[in-house]
Amino acid sequence: MSTHRRPAAHESMEYSKTYIRKVDNPDFVATLKQSLAKNLAILQTLTEDQWNHQYATDKWTVKEVLIHILDTERIFAYRALRISRNDQLPMQGFEQNDYVAYYEVAQRSPASLIEEYELLRRSTIALFKNMSTNMLDRIGTASGGAFSALALGFMIAGHEIHHWQILKERYGL
Repeated sequence: MSTHRRPAAHESMEYSKTYIRKVDNPDFVATLKQSLAKNLAILQTLTEDQWNHQYATDKWTVKEVLIHILDTERIFAYRALRISRNDQLPMQGFEQNDYVAYYEVAQRSPASLIEEYELLRRSTIALFKNMSTNMLDRIGTASGGAFSALALGFMIAGHEIHHWQILKERYGL
């Protein structure tokens, strides 16, 4: 299954449109596949200093940025799964800054993060590529607003693009 349409305006909240607009390809699954290969290649070349780099004292390290990308992908994919299965129970939002304090990044090796990124992304791709058009079009409630499974797929791709732009611009990756 691949999708060749972008989410309509009613399929997501206003804040999420920033991420959705970052995805140029109407086939967001193809974008997820391309970013997996490209980003794995970059991650595999990082030194320990780069993994632990912060561009300012109060900003996240590269490790923390990657774990944030992983957490967000998991949450958005979970929401998409529930919505695609016509689960109409509203899902609460999450506060990203509350999560970072519990990342325990000192315990994480670059190899473990790379492995987790690759496995999670392959799982996300498998989830979405096997959703029918009806599943992708279904709408549910998350973070107090309406979202389609399709919009959540675009959000996963766009959220990662957003953070990799920051990693390039501010972290020099």
